[in-house]
Parts: sequence; C-alpha cells; structure tokens
Amino acid sequence: MSAENQLKYTNKLKNSRVLIIGGSSGLGYGVAEATLEHGALVAISSSSESRIQSAVSKLKKAYPSYASSVHGLTVDLLDDATLERELDSILKRATETLGGKLDHVVFTAADALAPMKLSDMTVDRIHKAGTIRWLAPLLLAKYLPTYLNVSYRSSYTITTGGISEKPIPNWSVIAAYAGGHHSMVRNLALDMKPIRVNGVSPGVVDTELWKMGEDEKAAFFEQCKKSLMTGRVPTAEDIAESYLVIMKDWNMDASMVRTDGGSLFA
Repeated sequence: MSAENQLKYTNKLKNSRVLIIGGSSGLGYGVAEATLEHGALVAISSSSESRIQSAVSKLKKAYPSYASSVHGLTVDLLDDATLERELDSILKRATETLGGKLDHVVFTAADALAPMKLSDMTVDRIHKAGTIRWLAPLLLAKYLPTYLNVSYRSSYTITTGGISEKPIPNWSVIAAYAGGHHSMVRNLALDMKPIRVNGVSPGVVDTELWKMGEDEKAAFFEQCKKSLMTGRVPTAEDIAESYLVIMKDWNMDASMVRTDGGSLFA
C-alpha cells in the first residue's frame, strides 16, 4: 500500500477548498485550524478587516507550513439592503482566491448573544436579531450551487445552538431562529442535492461571543458545568471536530449534529 493510501482518511480534505463565513474567531476560527491541519485551502471571512488580518496572521504563525493556504476576506452581513450582493460577492471572491470552485462552505457567523425579555420585543429588534443568524445562511443557499462543486463530496454546514431544543428564560427570540435552522437544514438538503447540507448544534462554548466581564463569565461557566454530563465547558477546538465529520462523511446529509456535553438530557 502506498504512503498516500495509508492516509486515505486523514487526507480526505487535502487540497479541498473551504470557505468559513465567520472564521475570524470562535467556532469558525477553530474550524479554520482544523481544516488547515487536514491540508485544505481555507478562506475565512468577517465583517472587520482588522479582525480578519489578525486571524490570518495568527493562523499563519501557528501553521507556517500552510501559510500560503489561508486567506482572509471581508463581508458585511448586517445590512438587509446589501445582503444578497455581499453573499454573492464573498462566494465569488473565495473561488477566485482559492483557485476554483469550493468544496465546503461553513457558516458560523453570528452577532453577540443577546437575551431579550418579552416586554423588550419590537419588530425591529426581532428582525435585527435574525439577519445574520437566520436570513444570511438561508439566502446564501441561493448562490451556493453556482460556486460549489455540485457533488455529494461537497457540503454546506449551518450552525445553530442548544437553545433550539432546550428553552431558557428570555431567549425566545434567539431560540425561534435557532429552531428554524433545523428545518432549514432538512429542506435545503432537498433543494441543493447532491450537495450535502447539515448543521452543528453546540451547547455553551467558551468563545468571544459572551460579552460579559471575566468574573461574571467564570461564574456563569461554573454554573453551566452543573448541567453538563462532561463536567466542563468545551472550547472551539472541541466543536470543530463535528464540522470535520460533516465534511469528511460523504453519506451525511440533512442531519443536525448535537455536541452539547449531554446538556439536553442532564
């Protein structure tokens, strides 16, 4: 058996073209690390040029052997008026940057987690809370068949969260959008076949999205540990493994992968 064949699992993503929308931090950054380690050509995107440059620099420093394989692109998903144009543009620029049609697109982009009391709900606030989390990944699917290799080997992965299945007080708005990701994945899988569409549903994860002081965050995580069978709050590196599974398993389609430390059943 040749050396190449001895790595048929490890090399499954080698030279594949991967776009991670929301890849400058958190889960997306973890997926960028993981795909680089597997030999993929990777483009990460964010709304902030400075965050993108910082993330790309950090990745190149951590993986000097793959420095030429990682690229950064900016995209603005906040404005409804320009959202479709921005989505089409990021896909086009990614294919140009990576030298061909994409094999995998991962959507991890999200704004800061924002619980909202019923009394504080307004049409504008509800709409704003869903632009990046729900409207953007849905509209992105409209353009993916043009820029993805149309094959069962290709995939689109959407990120939701444990709130979609386990309610928490004052999270009704985010939970409603997160729950919609489940049906979004299933229906897009039909509309985009043979391109595979799947989702990842993490529970609480230690990322930059938690906008609170360090002491408050530490206390919150300590409380969370009590409802996790694993007894620990995971990192982005842990969750990145689920995205790898989806990309590498050519038979996985219309599925939601739950990686929540068993919190749904604790």
